[in-house]
Amino acid sequence: MDGPTAPAQTGNASAAGGALGRPGWLPGPVPTELFRLAVALAVVAVAYYCSRLARQALGRRVARRFKRPSVSRTVLGGVQAAVVLVGVVAGLGILGFRLGNLALSVGVFSAVVGIVLAPIIGNVLSGLFILNERPYEIGDMVELSEAGTTGFVEDITLLYTKVFTLDNTFLVLPNGSMRERDVVNYSAEDSRIRMTLDVGVTYESDVETAREQLEAAATEVDRVIKGGPDIRVGSARYPAAPTCYIRGFGDSEVLLRLRYWVEEPYMQTTVRSAVMTNVWNRFDDHDVEIPYPHRHVVFDDTSGDLSVTTRDGPSGGTEREPTEGGATRRDDGATDSR
Repeated sequence: MDGPTAPAQTGNASAAGGALGRPGWLPGPVPTELFRLAVALAVVAVAYYCSRLARQALGRRVARRFKRPSVSRTVLGGVQAAVVLVGVVAGLGILGFRLGNLALSVGVFSAVVGIVLAPIIGNVLSGLFILNERPYEIGDMVELSEAGTTGFVEDITLLYTKVFTLDNTFLVLPNGSMRERDVVNYSAEDSRIRMTLDVGVTYESDVETAREQLEAAATEVDRVIKGGPDIRVGSARYPAAPTCYIRGFGDSEVLLRLRYWVEEPYMQTTVRSAVMTNVWNRFDDHDVEIPYPHRHVVFDDTSGDLSVTTRDGPSGGTEREPTEGGATRRDDGATDSR
């Protein structure tokens, strides 16, 4: 009885091992490791596909909930990453890996975090602060003061901020450096921006005419706000129409300051050039002069004069005594060096 029983048990064990290693419907011998790898890759692929479906399904709800593109993209990206991470962990489990086997010692783990992950963690924390404080949002026009670069915010993630510059270049800036920079946001609350032009006119010019021509020069430009209700900045209100003030009195000029508002901040250079061109033409038409430095060089005719006497030269001409510099000047205009 005992002899026939042992082979039956061995056969059952082999059948169980085959069920765990590979399915019986596969033709021919297939390595167990290869089959597990294929299953793990399939699980990761399915998880990635499910993550995209989850992002599409939750997209509108998250957008309505947060009402901020940067936060919505971050939340949806986190959901997608979480689903993919679950698939990766499941795939590693199929391959025989366990989280306990992958854990490092406390000392090695601390070193890895301190050396490798510290910048990443710093950028993530900075990204959280940026998303919470909202110094800028996707679509805002910003200027990086130190670099002198101006562009539009394309995307904000936990690690970096993407800026598409006006020079048609693409910048990817870590959030850690963005928090340390001086960032000028031209689109915060109101996209209209006030510009200033300082001009000096001579004291002989008609100051009132100069002020009128400065205001008219700005009004003629298309993108300059012509008028309307006062523009509120904080608790202050400013006239929307171009306005010129007397700023002060210089040594040779009356200092005028023109202030005007522009609708699109990215057109600052074009608008400023157009306004200055109009100012130049209008000043020329109305005899308003812009002072410029003058140099008046005075020659003293009495300095360096010497009394001279004449005598007969050996060739019959008349010569004079040497002048300054050791030269002898003759009556015919020639000068001989001595």
